[in-house]
Amino acid sequence: MLYYLYSYFDINILQYITVRAGIAFFIALFITLFIMPLFIRWAVKTSSHQPINEYVPAHKQKAKTPTMGGIIFIGATIIASVLTIQFNNLYALGAILVLILFSLIGFYDDWGKITNKANLAGLSAKAKLLFQILASLFISIFLFYFASFSSELYLPFMKNPVCDMHFWAIIFWVLIIIATSNAVNLTDGLDGLATVPSIAALTSLSVIIYIIGHAGFSKYLLMPNIAVGEAVIVGAALIGALVGFLWFNSHPAEVFMGDSGSLTIGAFIGYMAIIGKSEILLILIGSIFVIETISVILQIGSYKLRKKRIFLMAPIHHHFEMKKWAENKIIVRFWIIAILSNLLALITLKIR
Repeated sequence: MLYYLYSYFDINILQYITVRAGIAFFIALFITLFIMPLFIRWAVKTSSHQPINEYVPAHKQKAKTPTMGGIIFIGATIIASVLTIQFNNLYALGAILVLILFSLIGFYDDWGKITNKANLAGLSAKAKLLFQILASLFISIFLFYFASFSSELYLPFMKNPVCDMHFWAIIFWVLIIIATSNAVNLTDGLDGLATVPSIAALTSLSVIIYIIGHAGFSKYLLMPNIAVGEAVIVGAALIGALVGFLWFNSHPAEVFMGDSGSLTIGAFIGYMAIIGKSEILLILIGSIFVIETISVILQIGSYKLRKKRIFLMAPIHHHFEMKKWAENKIIVRFWIIAILSNLLALITLKIR
């Protein structure tokens, strides 16, 4: 909408992606800050809370904390984006599509857990994965056929693509979106633990996408030049919404994001990595999510093969809880790792 105000009323400043991204950030931030307290009061009144993990004794005090806060900050992101993006940009529209599809999957899962008062009463693991595959496939086909997005694969430190994946890019992108979606979901186990690493990852990816969408910057840094810059606005809106959510989600949390938030954030990070040609760099950008996921894989693999556990409990943040680390210490240390790894990821852009 704001872009078209520039077109019709010649408000020159509104043509710039950076300006509209900043406006989207604050719109999403203020909507979240205003609506979230109302949602929390409603959730407390209606007992809309997710049953806690009974295997983590330290979480007993969180038993009545409202969940499904992701619906609020994702909704705020969509509203802010619609008000600020240029609607003929398919990459920005694709970003909003990711938010809608995965928030619906997460909402259905959260609502099942809330109404049935059971942690496993939402979508079954198979059903959730099926919906994630269908949503990711739809988005990947949209990118490949409708947006005609490049299927070339880039690696960090290399200025030229290593190969063209052609049709196989669709399968690769589906894997990226699903893996990232579930990785963030695994990480969302402590107050604010997934929020700050998500903000850090989205900031790095937004910077990368802005560079790729800018002819001058992309040429200077020897990166591909693709018209994806408008998606930065959606990324900035989600960052703003997450900052607003963190106000209520910081320890001790007044609300949890639920699957409606974590699944959606992860899928969106995966999408941003794809259009930012940073699928491999995502390992560094999302280091915390990678560590959490690997800890689960190692734990399951070790138990099935050796009947022994590597960690006291997985994902790894629960391992540190079982070792009697203070929750705040675990959270802040994970935040530090996330911020440092994202700084390293941005440094790699100059080394080509």
